[in-house]
Amino acid sequence: MSAASRAVQRTDRTRSRAAVTAGAVVAAALLLSACGSGGTSGGSGDTGFVTGSDGIATVGKGSRAQAPELSGKTIDGKQLDVADYKGKIVVLNVWGSWCGPCRLEAKNFVKVSEDLKDQGVQFVGINTRDTSTTPALAFEKAHGVTYPSLYDPTGKLMLRFEKGTLNPQAIPSTLVLDRDGKVASRSLAALSEDNLRKMLKPILAEK
Repeated sequence: MSAASRAVQRTDRTRSRAAVTAGAVVAAALLLSACGSGGTSGGSGDTGFVTGSDGIATVGKGSRAQAPELSGKTIDGKQLDVADYKGKIVVLNVWGSWCGPCRLEAKNFVKVSEDLKDQGVQFVGINTRDTSTTPALAFEKAHGVTYPSLYDPTGKLMLRFEKGTLNPQAIPSTLVLDRDGKVASRSLAALSEDNLRKMLKPILAEK
C-alpha cells in the first residue's frame, strides 16, 4: 500500500470517529429532553397553548379544554377515576420505568406533591410502555412515589386528549388540570423542581 493510500485511510477513520462522536452527542441531548423521538411537538390541534421560553405551555382560563375521562386500574391493581378529584388541581405525569429523564425528575414530583397536598393539589401518574407493572412498581419504590399511577401500557389514555395536547412519543410529559378539570398547562419534557412549582403557582392563585 502506498503512503498516499495509507494517509487517505487515516483521514477516513478520523472522519468516521468524529461522525460517531457527534452522533452520540446529539443522541444524548435528545435523551435528556425526552425519551421518545417526538421531541416537543404536540401535534397540529388548535389547543390554545402558548409556550414560554422555559418550555412550559399555558392556556388562558377562558380557553381551556375539558380533560377526557381518565379511569382504570393503577399499577398496584386499584381502581382510579381522575374525575373524583374535581375541585382539586391535578398534576398528570406521563412516565415509564424505562425512561432516564423520568428517573431524573421523579424526586422533584415526590417533593412537590408532598409540599402541596394540603393545598388541594393531587398528583396522578400515567405509566406507559411498561409491558408489566413489575418494573413500574419497582420504580415507585425506588423513588419514594406515594401518589397513584394509572397503568396505560399502550398509551390509550394519552390518545383521549384533544389532538395537539400530548405527544405519545414525548415521555415524560406533564399536564396540570385546574379545579374544574380543564387542561391549564403542559410540559413535554422533564421538569426541574423550580419549573414544576412555576407551572402550579398561577393555577394555585386562581379562584
